[in-house]
Amino acid sequence: MTQRNAPRRALFAALLCAFGLGACGGERPDFLALATAGTGGVYYLIGGSIAEIWSRELPDHVVVAEVTGGSVENLSLLMSDQVAVAFSMGTNALGAHTGSNSFEGGEAGSVLTLVALYPNVLQLGTLDGSGIESLSDLVGRRVSVGAPGSGTEVGARTLLEANGIDYEDFAPQRLNFNETANGIRDGTVDAGFWSAGPPTSSIMDLATARDVRLVPISDDEVARTAAVDPTVRRDFIPAGAYRGQDAPVPSLSTPNVLVVRADMDEELAYQLIRVLLEAQAELAQVHPVAGRITAEYTLDVSPIPLHPGVVRYLQDEGYEVPERLIPSP
Repeated sequence: MTQRNAPRRALFAALLCAFGLGACGGERPDFLALATAGTGGVYYLIGGSIAEIWSRELPDHVVVAEVTGGSVENLSLLMSDQVAVAFSMGTNALGAHTGSNSFEGGEAGSVLTLVALYPNVLQLGTLDGSGIESLSDLVGRRVSVGAPGSGTEVGARTLLEANGIDYEDFAPQRLNFNETANGIRDGTVDAGFWSAGPPTSSIMDLATARDVRLVPISDDEVARTAAVDPTVRRDFIPAGAYRGQDAPVPSLSTPNVLVVRADMDEELAYQLIRVLLEAQAELAQVHPVAGRITAEYTLDVSPIPLHPGVVRYLQDEGYEVPERLIPSP
């Protein structure tokens, strides 16, 4: 861990000692930071539970979930060794692994998958009566595209530009999930994007105060986006995710992944994935989308190769790991 984390590690160890939760003197537990996102999204909710489970089941480690701006910032923190594990949208993980897009010039192969989590569904929300019923209706309006450095902004911009809509065509607002919901509620924002596993708490809160409309994404719009981003798939916001939403809403998704540095200790990666998959039922009680966290989903959708410790664990459990997911030596 870097010098940036040394003061936090020392402070946390002192707190553990003060409350009788760790050794005072002698060896201290290894501090691991888990980069999540803003408090209004699913990354932070599930990340806090994952950190708690890892800390409980791996007594030599203390894992803390950190609030961040989202995927792009998370990957930058990871690649600079300021966090040990990071949530990321598949789109951004692919860019970081290949040294492309937001990570142009970065070291290829430095980021690998620990586990695939669940589909990150792009949700475009507005209020009933706003006149926004399709992507084209965003032209000339005030639209939140997500926080700077977030996977939401990357996903929103990719969707829009693939379908002929540039930032110059509307008034972009770079707001986090809670700020987006508040802006739509208060009338300072006409529509906003969320990239998260539905139901998302900030949209749920907005839907209790206002009549929310989720804007559908058409098959053609998904196809044009997938031509730009190979991690994109057709998906749906399930019926009943939010108040007043009686039917599934067509959208698109990219897989969410937990990523680590390629130089993470192999045994540590092995233990992290083992504990996480064994606790899947517990995580599913925290949020329904966590029910998708399985070895099978990881092998199906991971956009980048797996860490060697993950490969070894899955092979020990009897899974066949495809060649595309085995990292280069």
